Amino acid sequence: MAINEQQIKDDLYEAVNADWVKQAKIPADKPATGGFVELEDGVEKHLMADLDAFVAGKEQDKRPQTNQFSEMLKLYQLAGDFKRRDEEGTEPSREGVDRIQKLQSYQDYQNGWKDTILRGETSPVDFDIDADMKHATTYALFASAPGLILPDKTYYAKDNQQGPALLKIWKQMVVQLLQKFGFTEDDAKTIADQAVQFDSLLVPHVKSAEEAADYSKLYNPQTMDEFAGHTKQLDLRAIVQELIGTTPDKIIVTEPAYFEALDDILADHFELFKSWLLTKRVVADSHYLSEELRQLSGTYGRAISGRKEAVNQHKFAYYLTGSMFSQVLGTYYGQQYFGPEAKQDVIKMVHRMVGVYENRLRNNDWLSAATRQQAIKKLDNLGIQVGYPDKIPAIFDQLKIDPGQTLLANLNNLSVTFSKDQFSRYGKQVDRMRWEMSASTVNAYYAPFKNIIVFPAAILQAPFYSLKQKSSENYGGIGAVMAHEISHAFDNNGSLFDEHGNLHNWWTKEDKEHFQKLAQKMIDEFNGLKFAGHPVNGKLTVSENIADGGGLSCALSAAKQEDDVDLRAFFINWGRIWRMKATDQYKQLLLSIDVHAPNKLRANVQAQNQDDFYTTFGIHEGDGMYLAPDKRVNIW
Repeated sequence: MAINEQQIKDDLYEAVNADWVKQAKIPADKPATGGFVELEDGVEKHLMADLDAFVAGKEQDKRPQTNQFSEMLKLYQLAGDFKRRDEEGTEPSREGVDRIQKLQSYQDYQNGWKDTILRGETSPVDFDIDADMKHATTYALFASAPGLILPDKTYYAKDNQQGPALLKIWKQMVVQLLQKFGFTEDDAKTIADQAVQFDSLLVPHVKSAEEAADYSKLYNPQTMDEFAGHTKQLDLRAIVQELIGTTPDKIIVTEPAYFEALDDILADHFELFKSWLLTKRVVADSHYLSEELRQLSGTYGRAISGRKEAVNQHKFAYYLTGSMFSQVLGTYYGQQYFGPEAKQDVIKMVHRMVGVYENRLRNNDWLSAATRQQAIKKLDNLGIQVGYPDKIPAIFDQLKIDPGQTLLANLNNLSVTFSKDQFSRYGKQVDRMRWEMSASTVNAYYAPFKNIIVFPAAILQAPFYSLKQKSSENYGGIGAVMAHEISHAFDNNGSLFDEHGNLHNWWTKEDKEHFQKLAQKMIDEFNGLKFAGHPVNGKLTVSENIADGGGLSCALSAAKQEDDVDLRAFFINWGRIWRMKATDQYKQLLLSIDVHAPNKLRANVQAQNQDDFYTTFGIHEGDGMYLAPDKRVNIW
């Protein structure tokens, strides 16, 4: 497809993607389509076809002959048996709903609290096990607030037009669901109203997405006595001991304001709390019951995202299976469709990008020698995961599916198995290289607590990466993504952690102050830019913007080292990988909660920050893409 040079001068993203955007259709069961979504569609197509073939007894030479894979296929079949689910109706959820209805006090709830947590049900305290942020080789216990009904705290603000409308849709959905479970309309309305009232008690004390994006504020260790003293309504000491089998020396609280308010939230509000639990349970369970209930329970989620339809029954079974047997299905995908040869090639490319980054750090002109040395030390200790794991985590050997039980009962059993495994890690040594993301996921990430970067197999395909593309195209695609993840080690959050993943300041005072000024310039560059009629939050998106800038800049350096360098192809593919067409609702949702800037701005603004972009396309003052040199932000 011919791309007009003058159009690039005015708008890189539009020049590269306008024709595609005109023709692209957003799938009815998705809120968006684009580079990432198209790859996801391809992965879905391959894996669903394979699973169907295996269930039908075909292509057995292709199928892994392991117990893990056999159990996964059992779940796939069970999840897709909608005839059975329609016959069962609400019965699989009856015991759980009745249990909540019978609660008369917080003590009643306390008696079964551990079991509800293990099953993954809604709880007034979310407990998690992760690497201790200051002792990253050891697993610690974290405690945080539960999620709100609306997507973010900002939706509850008086000037937010969407909040009241979405709450109305949520309540209407819940009232209809409760009636399907046998409640009268009046009782259903009362329960829904009370749930919203309890939700409103949480709102003033929980963090917004912007506040939660600041990792430095997540580490608030408390002694057992301090933590247990937050409320008289529930025994926090007892539940912690039940979950991890001991009394920890500390609990890391991520939202201290919430725990300070916990007693006031719970005291004299038991009926509201009970209704909150009940609505959350009914909505969650309904996804796995009859088709009618599955459709109804997705009403609110579709309203938030603008999706027109629920995923079909076939895809539902696939998604659910992939979520429960993530590493089993992902490893199969990686081995079958990516392979060891491509894995080694990409590993080499990652190391090449690390080398480019190291060279840039060594020649950095604003870091002192002491900080530069520590930064390179962190880079030298960077863990790298590519493609798929060499060995599937042992927990997947424990997953068993009983076709004689309902889908919901099996899912509860799987949740208990996963939860017990998670809490058993408390106090043990962190497995730094344990795979957390499935290889069939079109994504990549940096884990600051472990100082590792991860590139699943599914993202390692065109337009991000292909042996059929020019090297410059690959650098403008996967090369920029690789360097983006490396850059996260040195963004405003990642820079807080040392080479082992410990929350530890390794900067000189002067360097830190200089970096913070540069980070503020990145905040200012994006803050207030308009997208879909709304302003971008520069503070919410600063980490990803720093990583985008560093990633593009380093990938550009790498591309220029190749004999066949073609910077035009580099920038065009950079613009191409961010193409996206989304519903208005989804755009607004992302602006509120997503730590990434809108795709169009990611493509355009970071290109504007690169001097080579101007010389490559002859961009001058007066062109739409022109940004004065003193306005261009480059940190890494």
